[in-house]
Amino acid sequence: MFGRLIAATATALVLGAAAWAQPMTIAHSQGETVLPAPPEKVLILDINALDIAHALGAQPAGVLGSNLPDYLQDYADPLPKVGTIFEPDYEAIAASGAALMIVGTRTAPAYAEMSRILPTVDLSLGDDLFASVRGNVETLGRIFGKPEQAARMVEALDAKIAHLKEIAPGAGTALILVTNGGKLGAYGPKSRVGWIHSQLGFATVAPDIDDRFHGGDVISFEYILERDPDWIFVIDRDAGVGEAGAGARAALDNPLMARTRAVRDGHVVHLDPHAAYIAFGGYTALNRLLDQLTEALAARS
Repeated sequence: MFGRLIAATATALVLGAAAWAQPMTIAHSQGETVLPAPPEKVLILDINALDIAHALGAQPAGVLGSNLPDYLQDYADPLPKVGTIFEPDYEAIAASGAALMIVGTRTAPAYAEMSRILPTVDLSLGDDLFASVRGNVETLGRIFGKPEQAARMVEALDAKIAHLKEIAPGAGTALILVTNGGKLGAYGPKSRVGWIHSQLGFATVAPDIDDRFHGGDVISFEYILERDPDWIFVIDRDAGVGEAGAGARAALDNPLMARTRAVRDGHVVHLDPHAAYIAFGGYTALNRLLDQLTEALAARS
């Protein structure tokens, strides 16, 4: 009897292991990657994917070693580093013994070379940021064996987005203002945070903002006063990339800005610089920005 029990238990374990070892096919921005089994060691060379993995409570085997925002600082020292936000460290990657590499928008050009070293998935962001984040949460949930948690995260994110879509269109015009080394720029609907206009419904101050530049379309304080938006959403690029400087608050503390409607009404929102500029496609980052917008609209006078 005891022997049959042991045999039955061993058979169950073998069958369970066989079921767990089923191949996994992952669709991504550059095709499909097929793994013989769910990966045990995963490298992440994309800040947005690392943000999402952190939100899932997943543990990568190696990460990028630069530009980590405050909430990802726990990855700064203990884990092996396999590159920077833009550049892979191919030697460290080859020596890692990992089963999967995840790249994204900034490291996507390395996909072909990376794929020669180990299976690689490209989680680059598409034109619809919200859809990209949803999809990447679900994909990483599968990779790390946390699909149910991923589904709950997507549901919570969608609720925040739906609420803002109801209240933002009636809130007036908005200028997304970027400060960069003392210079001023405007972000429009096609920028990294263009969803503030294109998907939430804040009206732009101008239809022709040029979104080709990381520092925004060059503008002046006179331009801001002339357009006089109801809201100004500020991104301090210097703070986002860790460069020293006076900062956005000091730059905007002047008589021309004081005359704008947004300043008078208390409708200037300094967006989290890391979330807005560096990890804008991450789950935690996007939630931080959505929460800032929600709180600002709830407190409006």
